[in-house]
Amino acid sequence: MPTPNKTETSIINLLKTAKVKDKYLSGEEMSETLAVTRSAVWKHVSSLREAGYNITARPNKGYSLSEPLPFNAFEVSSKLKTSKIANNLLYFKELDSTNTKALQLAKEGATEGTTLIAETQSGGKGRLGKDWHSPPGVNIYTSIILRPKIAPQKAQSLTLMAAIAVAKTIEEFSPIKPSVKWPNDILVEGKKIAGILTEMSSETEQINHIALGIGINVNMKDQDFPNDICKTATSLAVLKGEKIDRAEVARALYSNVEKWYKVFLDTDLSSIIDTWLNYFTSKGKKICVSGTPPTEGICMGIDSDGALLIKNDDGTTKRVLSGEITSIY
Repeated sequence: MPTPNKTETSIINLLKTAKVKDKYLSGEEMSETLAVTRSAVWKHVSSLREAGYNITARPNKGYSLSEPLPFNAFEVSSKLKTSKIANNLLYFKELDSTNTKALQLAKEGATEGTTLIAETQSGGKGRLGKDWHSPPGVNIYTSIILRPKIAPQKAQSLTLMAAIAVAKTIEEFSPIKPSVKWPNDILVEGKKIAGILTEMSSETEQINHIALGIGINVNMKDQDFPNDICKTATSLAVLKGEKIDRAEVARALYSNVEKWYKVFLDTDLSSIIDTWLNYFTSKGKKICVSGTPPTEGICMGIDSDGALLIKNDDGTTKRVLSGEITSIY
């Protein structure tokens, strides 16, 4: 589904204005306003219908736009006020994985901030080789291309930044405050509502590019989740008890990513860590982190690189750079 062109964007905006006034807009009015023929108006309206807009035509009255509005790049970007993130927003009806496509486009030279969003994924990816359930029409599956001038070993702290941005976004729509689960999950009342996957291309001393993948469960119902995660996952709609506008969630997400990415680039990370810890509820608790062998101990928080700090029974502290928290006692 392509993004509407300039004329089509103008037609959508005219129809939205007319909708607010509860009136029809004639083809002649649009033709005169846009300086195009009535035949061209009809062709553009047909294209917009194919893009998912519910536009009706009544003889002697004209055109009207009805709800629901489609979820596409135009609807997300039309009210978006970012300078870099999603400034170039690419919408796909289906992708294998937004991160896979983002890495490909980054390798081909896509600029920082280029953002991909898909209606569904056939091979959505989570961390540690896990699948990310990606049904169509209900959630957000997006990847953002970043090119930070940092050493590869600092990339873990980007996940902390992203977790803050996602948690802030969830907080705008959820009646219950979210929490972060190291290293990349966002939870509400212990159930997963969003996940983050950072993949990068790097050399010894520099990062070439990063694909920051984010998935948010927006409008899934309890019965929509697969059996293996139905008891451990939730969505914004479940929490709020009503359907959520995905375009609003996407705009909030991209605004929060832009804000916190700027903080990440401009500060010494202390504000990132402090804010992340405000959402982290495992500190001071006994936890188990996956690995060979697993690591158990008292969680002491994270260090300046985003590594998890675990206090062993003998009083020593271990830095854990990979794996995930599997149990909290």
